[in-house]
Amino acid sequence: MKKINQLKMVFDSKSVNESFSRVAVGAFSSQLDMTVEELGDIKTVVSEAVTNCIVHAYGDNIGNIYITCTVFEEGVIRISIRDKGCGMEDVKKAMEPLYTSKGGDRSGLGFSVMECFSDKLKVRSKPGVGTTVTVEKKIKGKVR
Repeated sequence: MKKINQLKMVFDSKSVNESFSRVAVGAFSSQLDMTVEELGDIKTVVSEAVTNCIVHAYGDNIGNIYITCTVFEEGVIRISIRDKGCGMEDVKKAMEPLYTSKGGDRSGLGFSVMECFSDKLKVRSKPGVGTTVTVEKKIKGKVR
């Protein structure tokens, strides 16, 4: 795939930045002439991944969240959301629907939602190093 444009951003793992990241990635991805539904899917995926970084990766501390958003000539968008937080011991377990390490009001559906709204989902994590969530989505519209 041939890359035609890329966005990279770094921001603090504060709740207020979740909506910013969703809007920023949505605005960047609009160059793909996507439908409202496709845009909603992308914003939802970003929201879920960033929320995971804020809630799970850093706990009560503030760390950096890194997003790289790449648009390819073929109408594919790849979004990677990375943290340098606590990481996960068992990615497969964490991706099971309804599993949550936090309990309380957490539903444990974040990865299921991300998987549902993307064409590809890859999660890499290492305890003490952090987690990277990478999603790809093929947009049916044309690249502007």
